[in-house]
Parts: sequence; structure tokens; C-alpha cells
Amino acid sequence: MPSNNLIDKISYWVRPEIRALSAYHVPDAKGFIKLDAMENPYRWPQKLVQEWQQLLATAELNRYPDPAASALKQELRNNMGVPDGMDIILGNGSDELIQILAMALSEPGRVVLAPEPSFVMYRMIASFTGMAYVGVPLASDFSLDLPAMLAAIAQRQPALVFLAYPNNPTGNLFDSAAVQQIIEASPGLVVLDEAYHAFAGHSFMDQLPSYDNLVVMRTVSKMGLAGLRLGLLAGPAAWLQEFDKLRLPYNINILTQLSAAFALRHRTVLDQQTQQICSDREQLLQALGDMEGISPYPSRANFILFRVPADRARAIFAALKERGVLIKCMDGSSPALSDCLRVTVGTAEENAAFVQALQDSL
Repeated sequence: MPSNNLIDKISYWVRPEIRALSAYHVPDAKGFIKLDAMENPYRWPQKLVQEWQQLLATAELNRYPDPAASALKQELRNNMGVPDGMDIILGNGSDELIQILAMALSEPGRVVLAPEPSFVMYRMIASFTGMAYVGVPLASDFSLDLPAMLAAIAQRQPALVFLAYPNNPTGNLFDSAAVQQIIEASPGLVVLDEAYHAFAGHSFMDQLPSYDNLVVMRTVSKMGLAGLRLGLLAGPAAWLQEFDKLRLPYNINILTQLSAAFALRHRTVLDQQTQQICSDREQLLQALGDMEGISPYPSRANFILFRVPADRARAIFAALKERGVLIKCMDGSSPALSDCLRVTVGTAEENAAFVQALQDSL
């Protein structure tokens, strides 16, 4: 038993793998041009905002929300192209869904596998749930190292394989044939994390009926609804019925249900914003490619990863902050990301300010 010392008590009772973690850090963005979090930079037209606010005024805040979020599920099914016969469950963002998946499949000795670098929460949530995590390095161009992935799957027999499609933080879309081989080789469940599907031009959603070990995860955050914290998991009902047992009651609040369903009924506004972001992404890629010493990577998401001259990433990141522009410093997060920074595609004015600040910081 621990002594009466507080630190001793914490060391005794908190699992060692949790004490070894660092909390997910979100920097204070007040006063900055905010290009660090892959958000849609556009707000709704004022007329639409007024209509939405009128709808929210009808919310019965004294009552619990619909526990099944039935109306919202139907809007999502229609908008996300969920195939007939597939079920869906909702989460408080994708993070909650990742946690539910890991909790459902966790047993001593079981493995979560993902390519690296990729979304940091795969590793963190594996630790939360007591699962072993195996990261398989991507190729030098950030494509899947298929032989290495298949070898790791054969050796470790993972319960869960996560594939971000497009990948975060690299922005690229993995080869679809390679993804199919991974699905077919995996003994456990494969999760296609399509958080950036709106910008990608390709999806595995229509492949769900073809595989009994595949689920597709999405979020509305990147479509312009990040503040709602809403994620979607689609797949065979037999899988999702088990996962739903771990979903906490009323996890999707009434304001999120009303707001997301309303936004999806006005999908044309979101689609126009997405098209603008995709167009601006290409212009930003060109501008970065034209800068001496800057090497941008192709992106099918709403952000761009780029490499700067050796040992300059942190200094350039700090210089950008001094000029009022906040992006993401990836240097140090993974050996493959040394000298790398990541910028979200903003408005045309924000992108121009970033480009100027970057030129001034080189």
C-alpha cells in the first residue's frame, strides 16, 4: 500500500502507462490567424445563422435528448451514402468512437496496429484501454509500406487496424488496392478513418457490404461543424450492436442533434465551402512549391504538410507565431516528420498572410 504522500498514492493507483502519457495539448489560439487544427475557416451566411438560431430556440433543454438521435441518423445516412443494410452509431467526435472500438476489443495481449506517422489518438487510446500498440512506418514518400504492413499483421494478428484515409498528418490518400489487401489480410476489425472524406474524392463507404471486418468512421468537423463534436461509425449491424453497448447514454446532446441535422439539410452551403477549400489548397500547394527551401507534400485533405530547411522547423514555427500566424509544428513528433510543419487551408486572405509570413521567416 502507498504512504500518505499524495505522489505515492498517485504512483500506486494510476496505471504506469497512463502516468507515462502526456495530455493532448491544444494551444491557445487567441489573437492568431488560426491555421493549426484543420478547421473549415468559413462561417454560415447570416440568413442561415438566423434560421438555425430560431430552430435552437425550440430545443427542450429541460429534457434529455433522443438517446438514439434518430432524426440525425437519418440525415447522416442520406448525406454520407451509407449503404443499405449497414448500421450507424454516433459519437462525441471520432475520438469517442475510437475509444469505444478499443474498449470493445481490448483483452490482455491484444494489439492495435496502424501505419505511422498517423493520428496520434490511435496510440493514445490503445494505451488508455490497455492494448499493445504497433506502429508500422510509412514509406519515405508517406505511402503505405504494404509488405511491412502485411508482415506486421501476419505476425501480430491485430484486433484493430486503423487506416486514416486521407492520412493525418501527411495528407495523402493511400493506394486503394493496398488498403483492400490489408482488409483481406486482417484477422480482426479494420477501421477506415475518413475524417477528411469531403476533400478526398474517394471513400470506402460503398465497400462496406463487401467485407465483414470493415467499418468506416467519419466526422462532420472538417465540413465546418467542428464545434458540434459529432462522429459517425458505419458498418455491419452485428458489429455495431456490440459497440453500442459501450456508448454512454445521451452522448449526443440536443443542440448537436438539432444543429447537425439542420446543417445537413443545407448541405449545398457546406459543399460550396469544401469546393473553395479544395481550390485554395491547390493554390497554396503551388505557392509553397515555388518557395526556395520549402518542400510541400501532395494533399487530399484540408491541410498541407511541408518540409523546411534542416533544423529550422521550430525557429520558423516561432517566427510565424511572432507574425501572428499559428500552424502546427510536427518536428519531433516522429522521426519521419523531422523538419516538418503543417498548415490548414484557410481563407484566401489567411493563406496569403501565411505565405507572406513564411517568406519573411525563412
